[in-house]
Amino acid sequence: MAGTVVIVGGAIVGGMTAYFLRREGYTGRIVVLERDPTYRFCSTALSAAGIRTQFGCPINVRMSLFGASFLKTLQDRFGPDADVGFRERGYLVLGAEGALDQRRASAAMQVENGATIDVLSPGELAARFPWLNVDGVGVGTFGVANEGWFDAWSLLQLIRSEARRLGVEYLHAEATGFDTRGGRVTAVRTGSGEAIAADWVVNASGPASGRVASWLGIDLPVTPRKRTAFHFKADLDAMAMPMVLDRDGVWFRPEGDGFIGGIAPAANRDPEADGDFEPDHAMFEECVWPALAHRVPALESLRVVSAWAGHYEVNALDHNGVIGPHDELENFVFASGFSGHGVMHAPATGRGVAELIVHGRYRTLDLSPLGYDRIRDSRPLTETAVY
Repeated sequence: MAGTVVIVGGAIVGGMTAYFLRREGYTGRIVVLERDPTYRFCSTALSAAGIRTQFGCPINVRMSLFGASFLKTLQDRFGPDADVGFRERGYLVLGAEGALDQRRASAAMQVENGATIDVLSPGELAARFPWLNVDGVGVGTFGVANEGWFDAWSLLQLIRSEARRLGVEYLHAEATGFDTRGGRVTAVRTGSGEAIAADWVVNASGPASGRVASWLGIDLPVTPRKRTAFHFKADLDAMAMPMVLDRDGVWFRPEGDGFIGGIAPAANRDPEADGDFEPDHAMFEECVWPALAHRVPALESLRVVSAWAGHYEVNALDHNGVIGPHDELENFVFASGFSGHGVMHAPATGRGVAELIVHGRYRTLDLSPLGYDRIRDSRPLTETAVY
């Protein structure tokens, strides 16, 4: 298949799209535009890099299952040295008292779509996780398989290296606009004044994707929102611990010889954060530490080592990704808006976008529920499990 695909954004979603385009047989030119090849402020590099199957929408469960399979088969795809440190230790998601029926129903849906989930009572939680204080907890769900975390930076570099080996061009350039003609995007303009002719354009620009879409007059409700992660240590053996998501939104997991954790800020402390990468240190004292000390008593005496902030690409409509072509500019394809689960869903997104471009349809996993039409019609497909 000839022609040129220009991918705006060279992080994990853009890289996966380029990689899968070649895997699906695209023989034309593939150009990935990345404004910062150091990836210093890239959401992928700053991600906590978790993967879970515990979602509220079936499509997200299935995308995560493909992502987990992809991580487990890296050596088959890329050779014996391919390793991103995947730790398949599960997510432990705690629910409030009175949430048992709802959580059982959610787990049943997840299992129906291929996940492996245990639903645990407070007594079962205390027996399986003796370091856990179950006060105020009515139920816990635990992903027995296909959940955990990995090194997102290593995955990004692996995919980028393989895509380049397959002839994908990575250009250090910032997209600044588009040319259109006859209901199609015909070129991507860059800050240097270059116009790169395009047969297809993929908007994989993460937190900037709403701004990029606006250059075409498209209202994509995706904006950057800051999330702070804290690295801390404590006198607690983390070797067998899972990722924990508490009922109040605090999360933590093992990282090296310590832990990382955080919490999404309240709505009144969550403005658009374009250019703001300053960690919110006050949040740790106000929200995170008290919750950690209550839920895991051994963490009361923790010590903070460092903190960093990255950006979520928050889709304000429904906290779900937007994948697939625009309804009028049909060669302009969305691959963004994942609201915190972009890294784990990048493999499925890249494969799906590649199938659309090469074959004209989804051939493996039908991603049409995440299409742009729901954005156009203000018809949300709401994802309830957002952290």
